[in-house]
Amino acid sequence: MSAEKVVLGVLAGAATGALLGVLYAPARGSVTRRQICRKSASEVDALKEKFNDIIDSLTDRFERVKDDVTDLVDEVNDKVEETEKSKKIAKQ
Repeated sequence: MSAEKVVLGVLAGAATGALLGVLYAPARGSVTRRQICRKSASEVDALKEKFNDIIDSLTDRFERVKDDVTDLVDEVNDKVEETEKSKKIAKQ
C-alpha cells in the first residue's frame, strides 16, 4: 500500500469521525449545520492540498524519467554513430 493511499485513508477517516462527532453533539440544529459546513470546508481544502502535492510529486517523477530516457537515447545515438564510424574505417 502506498503512502499516498494511507494518508488519504487517514484524512477520510478523520473527516468521517469529525462529521459523526458533530452530528451527535448536543447542540441545536443550526449550530450543528454551521459546524458541519466549516469542518467540511476545511477538510475539502486539506484534501485539495494533498491532491496537489501528489500531482506535483508525480509530475516531478515524470520529468525525471523523461530526462533519464532522453539521456539514454542520446547515449544510444552516440554509440550508433561510433559504430558506423568504426565500420567505415574498417572498410577502408
